[in-house]
Amino acid sequence: MTVIILRIGHRPQRDARVTTHVGLTARALGADGMLLTGRDKDVKESIEQVTRMWGGRFTIEDGVSLKEAVTRWKQNGGKIVHLTMYGINISDALPEINPNENLMIIVGAEKVPPLIYQLADWNIAIGNQPHSEIAALAIFLDRLNQKKGTDPLTQEYFESKLKLIPQLHGKKVINEEE
Repeated sequence: MTVIILRIGHRPQRDARVTTHVGLTARALGADGMLLTGRDKDVKESIEQVTRMWGGRFTIEDGVSLKEAVTRWKQNGGKIVHLTMYGINISDALPEINPNENLMIIVGAEKVPPLIYQLADWNIAIGNQPHSEIAALAIFLDRLNQKKGTDPLTQEYFESKLKLIPQLHGKKVINEEE
């Protein structure tokens, strides 16, 4: 199973921090990569730097065509989840989702084109109230991981240069390169 995040409507001057956090959240919660419809080398480099230092194989591609990415994903048999407060509740939708299928999770920044609501296999709400797309993504991925029986929050990342040693008090990070 491959899980890819498609971040649409990214506005570099306004959304850089939030889009970076969408990518970092996706990476930490087990997604394989992120596609970004806008171009933003700073966001791309920031997420790539975290992946280089903390390990894993998370990828990011910017400047992606929304329509082409969605069309290609569907043609290759992938399923699409669109996170939106207008969708059906996650508790109602999750039983229908096969955790072994390739999933594209669409997270919007600006107004989402009506086409996305039509092409999505599921328009899923994490509650039907306005809130953060980062929170919605985190909750969705956590529930998906529970359904798969995996817990990326406790996994060791391969090829990491930095390793965090959990502490009850204080901080401890080991630099494997030193």
